[in-house]
Amino acid sequence: MKINDALAGALLMALGIAVLLATRGYPQIHGQQIGPAVFPSVVALVMIGCAAILMFNGWRTRAQHPWFSVPDWLGSRRHVAAFVMVIAATIVYIALGQILGFFIIGTVTLLALFLVLRVKPLLATVTAIVATAVIWYAFYKLLRVPLPWGVFQAFAF
Repeated sequence: MKINDALAGALLMALGIAVLLATRGYPQIHGQQIGPAVFPSVVALVMIGCAAILMFNGWRTRAQHPWFSVPDWLGSRRHVAAFVMVIAATIVYIALGQILGFFIIGTVTLLALFLVLRVKPLLATVTAIVATAVIWYAFYKLLRVPLPWGVFQAFAF
């Protein structure tokens, strides 16, 4: 669904204001002028500024752009299936991530998405395996995000 920029800006502004209000309760660090609330507050202020620009542009062009419009891809079963599969994969990862692990869920999810989007099976399989390995390396090794090992716990390093 396409939402007019004025409405999207209003939602973004509400989120920015909520973040600003939430950071007011963050504790101060004694002896330092910069505490844990500074970075989220700066991001919230930037969000509010961007939201104001979006709202202005959306209001100015409201005659040419409707408030809501349905995208063309909603008429395609293949694209709707891919969308639903992304939501389902997220739920499966949350529910079974610790049991099966990132490698299995990531590879199966990517492979299923590639196949739904009509990528050739061999290319889809190779790409799913390589992409999962690259994503794992980027998050686990470089960014030090603790991804679940699941059934491969014995190989954890």
